[in-house]
Amino acid sequence: METILGLRTDNFCILASDMTAAHSIIVMKSNEKKIYPVSDQILMAATGQQGDAHQFAEYIVKNVQLYKMRNGYGLSTASAAHFIRQNLAEYLRSQTPYNVNLLLGGFEEKTGGQLYYMDYLASSHEVKYGSHGYGGVIALSILERYWRPNMTEAEAYDILIKCVEEIQRRLIINLPNFHIQIVDKNGIRVLPDITTATVLSKKSQA
Repeated sequence: METILGLRTDNFCILASDMTAAHSIIVMKSNEKKIYPVSDQILMAATGQQGDAHQFAEYIVKNVQLYKMRNGYGLSTASAAHFIRQNLAEYLRSQTPYNVNLLLGGFEEKTGGQLYYMDYLASSHEVKYGSHGYGGVIALSILERYWRPNMTEAEAYDILIKCVEEIQRRLIINLPNFHIQIVDKNGIRVLPDITTATVLSKKSQA
């Protein structure tokens, strides 16, 4: 039921996640944050079984921070992706695998925005845009249609509004709120949440 979206450009990477926490058919919360700052230049969106997603994300964040404390420098986005994939693969072959799907976004001075798609089977691939969840299936065609490598922050945000609008229109599951974070040369920033009111306001301006 959960949905996470992400896209990268030459100048930044932006991630969006729904804010719904549900148990069976009951909505428990509508303000759950599913995007985790891994370092000053890396973000991670996690979805899957709630306990698994939160515990695995916290484990990754703390170990990346520990690596920086021990070595005096942090991991690059690509190195963090390899580290996460290795842990997913090891747990997959243990008796306690994590049922978690991830989007890892970061910014590097030489390469610009970076985005990695990872799933619970420990596959990992660098992508221009990506998604997980039922809503992501609906949003992929919009990301494919509008993505450009030189987009501005405002254009990327508008694309995410289009995705959320289509998800809210077509998905039988109610996902009213989406949390947005961006990482660029200035670090990590939180952008305004995309809600039902945001979508309605955008439609009225069109």
